Amino acid sequence: MTWRPLLTQHRLSGAVMVGLLGLASCSGLADMSENGHPPRMTRTSDPTQTPDYRPVTMPMPPLQAPPTEVGSLWRPGSRAFFKDQRASQVGDLLTIKVEIADNADVTNDTSASSSGSEDFGIPSLFGLKGKGISHITQADALNTSSASANAGTGSIRRTEAVTLTLAGTITQVLPNGNFVVVARQEVRINGELRQLMVSGVVRPQDILEDNTVTHDRIAEARISYGGRGQLTKQQTPRYGQQILDNVLPF
Repeated sequence: MTWRPLLTQHRLSGAVMVGLLGLASCSGLADMSENGHPPRMTRTSDPTQTPDYRPVTMPMPPLQAPPTEVGSLWRPGSRAFFKDQRASQVGDLLTIKVEIADNADVTNDTSASSSGSEDFGIPSLFGLKGKGISHITQADALNTSSASANAGTGSIRRTEAVTLTLAGTITQVLPNGNFVVVARQEVRINGELRQLMVSGVVRPQDILEDNTVTHDRIAEARISYGGRGQLTKQQTPRYGQQILDNVLPF
């Protein structure tokens, strides 16, 4: 009777160890595949064909035909000299400028305290008064008291600075005319591969005359700056250490 729980525990622990070893082996094989040469760069491809790409849907107003302005130099679809050279349809390119300089310093102090007391007495009980009751109950009254105190201090200090300039592609034109843009860039230097990614929704009016748009004009912006390589491996804890950090309560 005592062997079955032990066998079950051994089987569970064995399954967990096999799973951890499988995860470590997969990661190790992926790392070993790049031994002797720098990290491989991904091929240039259509961003809408990546597994994690999803079409964007946004709240839309009713569709209305664009007004025709007589004598306007900017004609939609024009092939002449006066055509607007800014990105306007799927596949067009535009330049995205990211300049983030974020400083935050927040300090919060809270303090609260409270106290209370109650006195409860019995002046008479079944004809007994005063000292007679005290002689029976061994007390003159019921006294209660309480006190509580709470104090908290919090502080947040953050400084971030990101400056990027990269070209993106319009992958979708929404029904209201806004553009869904995706920009990706990879830079490999001395065995370290840096990956940049920006995506979001842009209004045509926010694209400047030089076909650029700033990050603060991009709705639902997603900006990623990371990479992989030897330095990243040294700065990343091992999988076993990450699992223990998430599991151990102390």
